[in-house]
Amino acid sequence: MDLATLMFIVYRAMDDEVIRAMRESGYRVTVAQARLAQRIASGGSRLTDLAEQAQVTKQTASLLVAALEQEGLVERVPDPADGRARLIRFTPKGQAAADRAREVVLRVEQNWNEHLGPELATALREALTKLRALTDPYQ
Repeated sequence: MDLATLMFIVYRAMDDEVIRAMRESGYRVTVAQARLAQRIASGGSRLTDLAEQAQVTKQTASLLVAALEQEGLVERVPDPADGRARLIRFTPKGQAAADRAREVVLRVEQNWNEHLGPELATALREALTKLRALTDPYQ
């Protein structure tokens, strides 16, 4: 099996675990909403930036943000750097959801680290970090 497919399988397993935990914690989010939300910067993000980073159309990003707004997880606020623009940022409920998701990610990573052992886990992180430098224009 090729390397990209192997990475995707592992990524999908993480997604599944996070979404399951979020739903068990009372947060109604989809995988697509979560993938967009994980790209929201701490000070907020513009819709166009979220769409680009999530590799979806602006219209799709807008629908995903609207659904997150309905759940009370994000809000649109004026961008202090440009009065014509709006930022999407987490509400307190949304920040709590993001914190919960991060807890799950850390737990899953700990399980993987235990399964792989410290040397292989460290080597994997280093290799993926090097690949990110080659493949991620948003870092």
